[in-house]
Amino acid sequence: MQTWGNLPYAPPYRQRRLSERAAPLAADAVNEGAGASLLAYGNGRSYGDVGVNSGGELLLTRGLDRFIAFDAETGVLRAEAGVLLDEIVRVFLPRGWFLPVTPGTRFVTLGGALANDVHGKNHHVGGTLGCHVPRFELLRSDGARLECSATEHADLFAATIGGLGLTGLITWIDLQLRRVPSPAIAVDNHRFHGLDEFFALNAAAEKTHEHVVAWIDCLAREPRGILMAGNHAETAAATEPAAVPLPPTFSSALQLSVPVMPPFSLINRASLTAFNATYFNRPLPARETKHCLPYFYPLDHVLNWNRLYGRRGFYQYQCAVPKAGQEEATAALLAAIGQSGQGSFLAVLKTFGDAVSPGMLSFPLPGTNLALDFPNGGAPTLALFKRLDAIVAEAGGRLYPAKDACMPPALFRQGYPRLEEFSQHVDPRFSSNFWRRIMA
Repeated sequence: MQTWGNLPYAPPYRQRRLSERAAPLAADAVNEGAGASLLAYGNGRSYGDVGVNSGGELLLTRGLDRFIAFDAETGVLRAEAGVLLDEIVRVFLPRGWFLPVTPGTRFVTLGGALANDVHGKNHHVGGTLGCHVPRFELLRSDGARLECSATEHADLFAATIGGLGLTGLITWIDLQLRRVPSPAIAVDNHRFHGLDEFFALNAAAEKTHEHVVAWIDCLAREPRGILMAGNHAETAAATEPAAVPLPPTFSSALQLSVPVMPPFSLINRASLTAFNATYFNRPLPARETKHCLPYFYPLDHVLNWNRLYGRRGFYQYQCAVPKAGQEEATAALLAAIGQSGQGSFLAVLKTFGDAVSPGMLSFPLPGTNLALDFPNGGAPTLALFKRLDAIVAEAGGRLYPAKDACMPPALFRQGYPRLEEFSQHVDPRFSSNFWRRIMA
């Protein structure tokens, strides 16, 4: 079995495809082979082992793909857990509704997004996805179906949001969508040189823009990048379909794809240096109004882009460091990455706000978030991660389980102070490679 990072893992002994008849199917899974652990599996976009259950059973949720109800007055959508964010966007964006929070790809399931309590470019005003989920149903391995909210089964509600699929099977979710005036987004672009300039530009942009993110050149001698700050467009022109055309590569008929996996990584120091120089110096308007999908989902231009890293696969290293000392910690992380000569063509730098998620294991904390992909270079890559782990630990930060494949258990325990409380709500039949690795 391989993850989105194409890292090899031993396969599960069985995969069971669920449908709207999730209750009897899940009951069968519990009754057959009481020693086998269970884990829900959505669209397979977790990078490491949080969605892997070697030797256990995977409950495939993509068959739970129905919209159950939608309140056009309030914008609350009830949908099954296997619905893709892409399906929500395609149905509701033309009707003036959008996701309240979205990660960098729309090809994840709603259940997976809640289980990892995803964040987006608007964390400073919108928090995490869990902040916009008033209710969901959880199916436990003892057959109990529990409607969870802040007032009903509140402990399981908090444990399941960001709970990595370990508290049971999420069957449906109520999601509060948000109104948007059009499919367009108005984006202000700023090139920056140095982290001082980034933090100054970012702080100013967050006061006036809902969505703020930066691309950063991780190999530059001095950190440089492009800050992109966006607001959903409210101009009359932007409401006309012709004014906000969807790029052809976002059409299923013209979708680009990496057809095969090369024997070696196409992402290396030479290709990164060339890409980063081209991307940083490309013609860049100070302001542009465009369709929002390329802004929110830049990598969705190309299907199966993960194959570019070759047969050995790749890791993503995503960390958050607290606001106190964030400049020093971020500089130290980038310096270590630059010295290693390893890195990513899409390196993301942004800040998290003060919003508190209801989830016990939610990743964001007030401070700075850095995310990069690294080709699997074996020992040198793992040695780099140890250096980065030490910087994150010293700063009092944490790593993102949804993207992790080799986090030390001690760093997880340090970074997630509610771990012991969360552990009390783990379903005794649910487990994952990540959980066994961390709790070993």
